[in-house]
Amino acid sequence: MQILSRYRDPHFGRSLGELAITALPLVALWTAAWAATAFGYWWISLLLAIPAAGFLVRLFTIQHDCGHGSFFSHKLLNDWVGRALGVLTMTPYDFWRRTHALHHASCGNLDRRGVGDIDTLTVREYLARSRWGRLKYRLYRNPVVLFVVGPAYMFLLQQRLPVGLMRSGWRPWISTQATNVAIVAIAAGLMWLIGIQAFLLVHLPIVMLAASIGVWLFYVQHQFEETLWARNDGWSFHEAALYGSSHYDLPHVLRWFTANIGIHHVHHLCSRIPFYRLPHVLRDHPDLRDVGRMTLMESFGCVRLTLWDEEKERLVSFREAARA
Repeated sequence: MQILSRYRDPHFGRSLGELAITALPLVALWTAAWAATAFGYWWISLLLAIPAAGFLVRLFTIQHDCGHGSFFSHKLLNDWVGRALGVLTMTPYDFWRRTHALHHASCGNLDRRGVGDIDTLTVREYLARSRWGRLKYRLYRNPVVLFVVGPAYMFLLQQRLPVGLMRSGWRPWISTQATNVAIVAIAAGLMWLIGIQAFLLVHLPIVMLAASIGVWLFYVQHQFEETLWARNDGWSFHEAALYGSSHYDLPHVLRWFTANIGIHHVHHLCSRIPFYRLPHVLRDHPDLRDVGRMTLMESFGCVRLTLWDEEKERLVSFREAARA
């Protein structure tokens, strides 16, 4: 949208500051968790994993902005900061940037599902499946699988290969394998310094918690009752961006840790806006505040929504689909 173009320019000093106040506390918390583990207070390490995971999620959101070219004005700076952060978030930057661009280009399009999305079937597709096919989809949509097992699998295993772009040339492979080499080198160095057990006790809880939070955020950004899906002939980029993405109105502290990613409908309308300027859009255009708005408590109800009903034009639960 042209009206949003004036919010696009990042401020170099502000971006550096946001990067510093995110990365440095993460390093401090990680070090404190290791010290607690070294002195036998492993439970303190687990407690410290909670805020540390929050800072790691924030680093991922900064990496996300780099991928959109919105964190710095210069492409090379965006790319190399994004690649460095990709090692910490265990997400190969160039590969992820490409799949995420496909997500933005096809969000809400029923005929272009499959890349960068939570797998979503229509009611008709689900009912047409065999009993085994329905069971597999139900297992995939189980909250334990979606938000615990799935994130662990995705960040530890799936992203070690360019899944989805395996035949798209050498660039996705270079991105994933270079990230893998850097991850192994840093992990091996830390294990050598503090020991394998201490490293796993400190780092795994942080990564797993951050991964679950990240998947949850991505889920509620598009999987809410009044979201928008359409076939090719009725799909519009701007309508899908505005009405197919939520405004996840979180408490202030959670909004900070998630770097305003909850203002997702505005982000999809104009992905070049730096995260710290998204609240300015809502301030200047209050009519956007209530579009797709969802509070933290309301968001928990989204877990039951599993299928797109093309007739009702909303997400429904398995129980609702069975009654149809």
